[in-house]
Amino acid sequence: MLKPPFTHETALQKVQLAEDAWNSRDPERVAMAYSPDSEWRNRAEFLRGREAIRAFLARKWAKELDYRLKKTLWTHGEDRIAVTFEYEWHDAAGQWHRSYGNELWEFDSEGLMRRRLASINDAEIAEAERRLR
Repeated sequence: MLKPPFTHETALQKVQLAEDAWNSRDPERVAMAYSPDSEWRNRAEFLRGREAIRAFLARKWAKELDYRLKKTLWTHGEDRIAVTFEYEWHDAAGQWHRSYGNELWEFDSEGLMRRRLASINDAEIAEAERRLR
């Protein structure tokens, strides 16, 4: 596990690890990257702890089908990383969406994320407009 303090190289690696985990769409795998008492703000939803995160992710990926994500490092500090992201998904009716946003991450000394603040906007797209496959 990559631990703070982060260098540019280790911050890039941490972002790639997060992208890979989220693209697995495995709530258990993703939840293990967060501290047991991790705090989240995801849109207007506030979560605390791995169990709440795991349940949130299971609900998310049951709704956001064929989810595909790309994260990009924006900046970093000793124990913080900021990313921009976009992801694409479709709903049960087949309508595709692209979701854009920013995340602010704060890590504990073991490299687990203890805080995640996410701001996200959604746009409907045609399947032909997809960029992430």
